Amino acid sequence: MNRKDIDPASSPYAPIGIRLRLYREAIKMTQAALGKAIVYSDAYISSVERGVRPPSRRFVELVDEFFNTGGTLGLMLDQLENSILIEGFSEYAEREAEATTIRLFQIGVVSGLLQTPEYAAAYEQAFVRRGSVTQQQADERLRFLLARQEKINRPSPPYVHAVLDEWCLRRPIGGAAVMVGQLAHLEEVATWPNMTIQVTPISLGENRPFAHPVTILTMPNRSLLGYSESHQRGYLERDAETLAGWAREYDRLQAEALPLAASLELIRSVRKEFESAS
Repeated sequence: MNRKDIDPASSPYAPIGIRLRLYREAIKMTQAALGKAIVYSDAYISSVERGVRPPSRRFVELVDEFFNTGGTLGLMLDQLENSILIEGFSEYAEREAEATTIRLFQIGVVSGLLQTPEYAAAYEQAFVRRGSVTQQQADERLRFLLARQEKINRPSPPYVHAVLDEWCLRRPIGGAAVMVGQLAHLEEVATWPNMTIQVTPISLGENRPFAHPVTILTMPNRSLLGYSESHQRGYLERDAETLAGWAREYDRLQAEALPLAASLELIRSVRKEFESAS
């Protein structure tokens, strides 16, 4: 591809792609040859160079090492991620991509991994209207989310157990039509072999084990990592004793939540309510 065909402003990731291509072409190396050297497909490298795909942290580290850049691409990625994500989330997202099991609990909004593009876009637009982020940042956060979602659809995907508070189903993000699509999507993914979805009913009240959203990751070596966040930043929890407590509370949460069939029936019922309102 001709260099002038890539607009540095076309995507927040385009400058990384342009710099990568400069490194590669400086030693007259093809995308296929680079892919073979760092064990990535030439299609992946092409999409990164064109700025249409966010590079993974692992990919950037391998490229920096291969070309001996002094960590230049990693610094560019740090700067970019810090501008669109809350502090701490980019590190969590890297570990999420490696996890074998993802156990999550969400309050008030459907978990990002389960959101439809329309639901996610509507949610991000609220930040734009409030002036919290720019339209470009909102668009990039949406692309970042969709890239995360691809990982639970890959061959040998992680097992995901999602417990959603009932308000996640009833909070009208994007209006009735968007909610109908979102709830129908939950009904669909609930049938996937690597997915379990439960709902904690409003009637659970003060007996709900968690007061805040949490995620517990089981890594390939069977160790646990936890994640939670405040309004301003995210926290990656590594303390084994703390995580053992989280895991016990999550077991209690699963027991207190509606069974699978009842959860699916509630999702279906709320969808029909939104259909009647649309």
